[in-house]
Amino acid sequence: MAGEGRVVLVTGGNRGIGLAVARAFQAAGDRVAVTSRSGEVDGFTTVACDVTSAEDVEAAFARIEAELGPVEVLVANAGITADQLLLSMKEEAFTRVVDTNLVGTYRVVRRATSKMIRARKGRIVLISSVVALTGSAGQSNYAASKAGLIGFGRSLARELGGRNVTVNIVSPGFVETDMTAVLPEARQAEILAAVPLGRMATADEVAAAVRWLASDEAGYVTGAVVPVDGGLGMGH
Repeated sequence: MAGEGRVVLVTGGNRGIGLAVARAFQAAGDRVAVTSRSGEVDGFTTVACDVTSAEDVEAAFARIEAELGPVEVLVANAGITADQLLLSMKEEAFTRVVDTNLVGTYRVVRRATSKMIRARKGRIVLISSVVALTGSAGQSNYAASKAGLIGFGRSLARELGGRNVTVNIVSPGFVETDMTAVLPEARQAEILAAVPLGRMATADEVAAAVRWLASDEAGYVTGAVVPVDGGLGMGH
């Protein structure tokens, strides 16, 4: 357990926003663990974890606590999509997305807060999405799961504030990741036309907001929904 900095856990930290968040905390001197379902992530304590499994979550936290110490900052980022219009969407696709994105977040947050409450300090940041409030055709399952994170996070902010544990939500818009890179050029142009800043975010820009919410400077910020969306979600 030797070392400086806080113990940070980023779920889904093997790529995209999660990896950028992990690197941002590491650059600040924190000791960072990431969960991944696809092998080791160079430079980080990597734990195999499927957030739909309570047993996986318990095993992941047990290993992190043994190797690094109790988790002091949790970034719940793990998530999936299974896009389809409602009339074509099977119930399994809806429940799988909600179980991963929303119930999976419940599982990791519940496990982390048990130690935070005892320590009377902690930072929790949930990664939602601009579509949580704007909606998105073909993403009713994803939007529902990400909207659920807002109600979940704000309820926890009220529950845990007296223990000096803050809970905030970051709501990214379209971000330059492997997922958006495969979109057809026409769809990317359509997206950018709706963004006041006229470009996608970088994963590092999202990570900067996450790291600030977990900092001492943001100690009086809780229950906030912070958009990093270039203005796409204004008015929602």
